Amino acid sequence: MKIEFQHLTLTIGGKELLSDASTIIEQHEQWAFIGSSGSGKTSLAKAIAKKIFYRGSIQFYDQANQLFEPVIELIEQQHLFKNKSNLAQFYYQQRFNTADAEDTITVEEELANSPHKEITHWIEKFEISSILHKPLLQLSNGENKRLQLVKALAKNPDLIILDNPFIGLDREGRNSLHESMNEVVGFGKKIILISSPHALPSCITNVALLNNGDIQPSRMEDFTQPSIQQKIIQIPAQILSRFNSNNDYLFEHAVKMKNVSICYNEQTILNNVDWEVKKGERWCVSGHNGSGKSTLVSLITADNPQAFANELYIFDRKKGSGESIWEIKKNIGFVSPELHLFFDKAFTAKEVIASGLFDTIGLFKKISSEETSVVSAWMDVLGISYLKDNYLYQLSLGEQRLVILARALVKSPPMLILDEPCQGLDPEQTIFFKNLIDAICDQTSTTLIYISHFDEDIPSCIQHRLELVKGTIKS
Repeated sequence: MKIEFQHLTLTIGGKELLSDASTIIEQHEQWAFIGSSGSGKTSLAKAIAKKIFYRGSIQFYDQANQLFEPVIELIEQQHLFKNKSNLAQFYYQQRFNTADAEDTITVEEELANSPHKEITHWIEKFEISSILHKPLLQLSNGENKRLQLVKALAKNPDLIILDNPFIGLDREGRNSLHESMNEVVGFGKKIILISSPHALPSCITNVALLNNGDIQPSRMEDFTQPSIQQKIIQIPAQILSRFNSNNDYLFEHAVKMKNVSICYNEQTILNNVDWEVKKGERWCVSGHNGSGKSTLVSLITADNPQAFANELYIFDRKKGSGESIWEIKKNIGFVSPELHLFFDKAFTAKEVIASGLFDTIGLFKKISSEETSVVSAWMDVLGISYLKDNYLYQLSLGEQRLVILARALVKSPPMLILDEPCQGLDPEQTIFFKNLIDAICDQTSTTLIYISHFDEDIPSCIQHRLELVKGTIKS
């Protein structure tokens, strides 16, 4: 299949992302589109899949060089599923509630109507067999991504567009996806990949940079990743003062778990976990997809009801000793890919950040002038002040992620729990955020729990590591 772009212009939310861009993807080429956050990569993917309006033309030619309408499957970065009533009415904490999980179909039921005869092959290839009986609501970010890939392949498309498919996958999952994409191309399929420029699968023949409204093609062998200048992070005195004030909160252990076990439908997620995080310590938590990381974090953030059935101490206070969920949350700044998924996109960036002051998924009260000043200070630090009045749905994924990260930081809390915080950030944003976390930890006594699949995304301030293997701490 050949794809021809002629005078393509894309405008989203009043911002022109592509302007009169033209290029050709030849018959046997497999392209990856790269670019900085907000350059228009996801919008281009949606335009190719005919999901958004654009000016100009995108035409498809078959092997005989005749115009045709291909079957196109776009696998988006984020996917929200619906309940059995076909409504998307879930909230974040329901992921950890066994009773609420019964209102969602299982992976097996989701795939039951897939028509393509190769579905069994892809189920095995993407290691879906082990989660077939799992409710969709309880899928990890990586498990959900693998399911979407299988669903797309089951429709036997001519063209598959994958928008940042490696986000949320552990190293083994990424390697498996590389192999599978190579195999898909071997089946005669066309793929277009939206991704970061590093670690592209071998089937990709061409790279195109989206830059200044244009598509700039390059061959793989000619492409070199530009060097990124590290910036010195200046944390305003107003923010440092709040961190220091909040860290006067007296506790010895931020987290103490004794023989903690979590099960869902007779499946063990965490098995006899003993773990202590002392005040001011900086931990990295790692593990494969489905190893129990999200469940571990949910116990600390007071989102998992099974915490009451275990011996668990948060800020030296035993879980279930009379504290409210809000008393726990007020001392924790938290971000995760799953929390991002459940966030209402109809709030402005400023409102989303301000909601972190109240631990709500959205802003439902007027904020004071002092709170407004704090929100503005964090937007300045993260370089997103220009986004303050934009709605979350109008922003690129990278811009959304910076807003959600600012929400986690805005309280200057005694403990930060950052679950895959660099997901969706471009390389420059990732380096900046790592430096920011290092600066916070260098200048304050903030306790840090940092979860990441990527070693290169982990800040240098990390002192301790915990690795989960199938719900058990690796010794």
